[in-house]
Amino acid sequence: MLLERMDPFLAEFDRLTQRTLGGAHGVGLPMDVIRRDDELIVTMDLPGVPSDGITLDLENRVLTISAERHAKYGENDAVLVQERFDGALSRRIRVPDWVDSDNVTASHVDGVLTVRLPLADRARPRRIAVTDTAPVDVAAADRPEEITA
Repeated sequence: MLLERMDPFLAEFDRLTQRTLGGAHGVGLPMDVIRRDDELIVTMDLPGVPSDGITLDLENRVLTISAERHAKYGENDAVLVQERFDGALSRRIRVPDWVDSDNVTASHVDGVLTVRLPLADRARPRRIAVTDTAPVDVAAADRPEEITA
């Protein structure tokens, strides 16, 4: 997968995805991944798959997305060509450690699965205040005062 803008977070996500899944050719569940503000958003087209036919599992920083769909043909139907997937497919995505895995959400609307992977608080940029006071020497504060006679 080639990402046009150089974003170090997405570059790492892309590298891990390529290492886990190989190239995008021949993958049964193609996806798009974007970074928007403080989250990654993964989208997949799953037309004809009911929401209860989709499962997501996140374990050890690996997100497994599975989908199941079965074609319904009549008893007298002779299938001549069947190119759409029938049965079960899954895709595994290695999730970067800077994703808050406890708050991952997913929705399935109009045949499009959207998975939101928020950044963990520890990975969010933050401003550090600069003070005018000298730093406290913790080691000196723990020593007892010397008494001189």
